[in-house]
Amino acid sequence: MRLRKLLLVLVMLCLAWSDCAAVPKPHVIAFGKWISAKWPNATGQKLLDLKVRPLFVDTRLKEYTTGTPHELTDRLFVVRRAFRLNDALPTETANAPHWQWQRGGWLLVDRLTGRISQLNLPEFDPFYSTASWYRDYIAYCGVSEDGKKLYAVVAQVGRRKPILKKDAGEPAEDDEPDSECPPPIWERSPMRVTFQPDNGQKLVFSIRGRVVDIVNDAEEAEE
Repeated sequence: MRLRKLLLVLVMLCLAWSDCAAVPKPHVIAFGKWISAKWPNATGQKLLDLKVRPLFVDTRLKEYTTGTPHELTDRLFVVRRAFRLNDALPTETANAPHWQWQRGGWLLVDRLTGRISQLNLPEFDPFYSTASWYRDYIAYCGVSEDGKKLYAVVAQVGRRKPILKKDAGEPAEDDEPDSECPPPIWERSPMRVTFQPDNGQKLVFSIRGRVVDIVNDAEEAEE
């Protein structure tokens, strides 16, 4: 009888341990202190001020970030990435690496799993594009790979292709960051977004689910 009771207790302990082991371990995600840095303009002839801070997962440094995070849900948030690039020439390899700060794209952070992934944002230019978030939508002025076309872009987290990509003219010839257009302006009811490229006319788009409609001046007058 004692042996049976002992075996029963051991079985119960094993079951309790298995249940505990099945519970996912919570991750601690935190930002470090702000760091003052310098990064180059488009020509590389001028250094600009940049504020960056580290992103830790369970006290381990995962990425450097810049700017203010945007909360998508109580579990997910996005934040702009910053990184250091080795700018040393091949003839300078004998010396120490020449680190240079750069701005990157946007990171998606999952508080539950601790996973950090980079968002795929078509035509997003880390130097010229200025993003504006609403819910899980991001709006920005994108630049083509050859630098000759400007696009009004709206993308949604979790979708591979943008829900909007419309020609917005030609990029402005400027060496300053975020110079193609101001951050697009979102409205809630009805949900719409307004682009104002520096070298083009105002563009207004109404978003209905995953469908985007162009809002013209006549429609605005009727409203």
